[in-house]
Amino acid sequence: MRRMRLHDIYLEIPPEHIAYVKFIFESYEEVGIIRTVDRKKAIIVLLAMNDFFTTAHKILDSIKDDVPLREIPRPADMNDDWFMAELARESSDEHTDR
Repeated sequence: MRRMRLHDIYLEIPPEHIAYVKFIFESYEEVGIIRTVDRKKAIIVLLAMNDFFTTAHKILDSIKDDVPLREIPRPADMNDDWFMAELARESSDEHTDR
């Protein structure tokens, strides 16, 4: 059985665009989920399953003209959000198991 992998794509965007990006991904239903990681720094994360990873990137590319966004590495201080901390732990465990 193939293991489903969740990709986390971190983005820095102007705060006034967070709701718009979230709305775009909600309208695609199964492609991904947007979570706000840091409201002060305007960092969000797009969570997308393997099957929708390419589609998620295509959507991001399609809105770049309307929304200034920048993909960034996973922030080091993710301990405030239990879900994201767990995802980071699982991701690092996956890389050490190889």
